[in-house]
Amino acid sequence: MPDLVPDFVPLSMPDTAPVRRDARIPATVITGFLGAGKTTFLNHVLRNQTGRRIAVIVNEFGEISVDGQLVVHDQAQQLVEFNNGCLCCTVRGDLIETLGRLRERAGSLDAILIETTGLADPAPVASTFFVSDEVKSAIRLDSFVTLVDAVNIETNLAQSGEAQEQVAFSDIILINKIDLLDEARLAALARTLRAMNPTAAIHFTRNGEIGLASVLDTGAFELAAKLQVDPEFLGDHAHEHDPAVTSFVLTETRPLAIDRFMTWMSGYAAEHGATLLRTKGIFHAAGFDERLVFQSVRMLTTLRPDRPWRDGEARASMFVVIGRDLDRQAIADGIAACVVDA
Repeated sequence: MPDLVPDFVPLSMPDTAPVRRDARIPATVITGFLGAGKTTFLNHVLRNQTGRRIAVIVNEFGEISVDGQLVVHDQAQQLVEFNNGCLCCTVRGDLIETLGRLRERAGSLDAILIETTGLADPAPVASTFFVSDEVKSAIRLDSFVTLVDAVNIETNLAQSGEAQEQVAFSDIILINKIDLLDEARLAALARTLRAMNPTAAIHFTRNGEIGLASVLDTGAFELAAKLQVDPEFLGDHAHEHDPAVTSFVLTETRPLAIDRFMTWMSGYAAEHGATLLRTKGIFHAAGFDERLVFQSVRMLTTLRPDRPWRDGEARASMFVVIGRDLDRQAIADGIAACVVDA
């Protein structure tokens, strides 16, 4: 790793949960622009946590939650999904209500993890923990962990105020996907992020993998420091998203020819990468007994097998698209051309 960031922590897991510094439930907010790797990081935490009872809150910009279906959790964990709106604005009231319910589990809940949408402004989410005395007395905002897509962050910072706010507001920054850049570019990126946020801990990660002691129960969030930077931090934040950025979901019950889809999608992403910010989908593909998970961030596309389809489970493809000035019909036609007729 570049020497610029000496606080890099090896990929080791603590054997026991950290010692709680006060009786309130610690809440970790996971932010980062579209495609930074938030759900992958969340799953890393859930797979490697040791004996913690965790409530997970997942927020999606679109009307259907693909990320919620990809989050690993067991009976000891509670998953709450908020769709079709951001926690920083349209569904913020739902977050306050949910936190109010979770406070009643203060004796039986070890942590709360909140994954925001890639378009969330962090300040209104943070102030949520201080506007209700009931929430404030039982739940402690522990830190904002911001995932950064090493490949696309410079473009995202240039085009998105939300990406800038997420970096500037973070307590812990994970420069993710480091396997895709050389050390010189990573060092330059770290300097850029350090200039934007002089105090955050910065770590380098692949697939969001990091020792949990570096991201859970760190106590990194300091209200006084935030108020010093922005005295109006606890005020009423009005956040408006870029109206050109929209999302939609396409569904298809017939199987898809996945090789045909990948050929079409790679070409479409290459041509429209500047406006096609993010896609993600769970696919019912011809010839496969397992679900296939597809994701793209601008022009970078990935496809991987997921779990097998369960007995009696309805097999269908769900494809979520987020971007600027989207041509829904063109994308729908592209998907339709990949259908395998029975």
